[in-house]
Amino acid sequence: MRFNEIAPIKPLSPEQARLKSMKDRVKRDQEAVKAERARQKIKSGQEQLTRIS
Repeated sequence: MRFNEIAPIKPLSPEQARLKSMKDRVKRDQEAVKAERARQKIKSGQEQLTRIS
């Protein structure tokens, strides 16, 4: 790979950095909600299994 093929990454402006951090936070929160729903669903299924047995 040649040096001129590597494009330098410019630092984000403060406004762009703020937007990027907000978007990243939203994605993390969405994943956390998804994981929590899955945990609750698993817990509910395990409780149903114990009630049946």
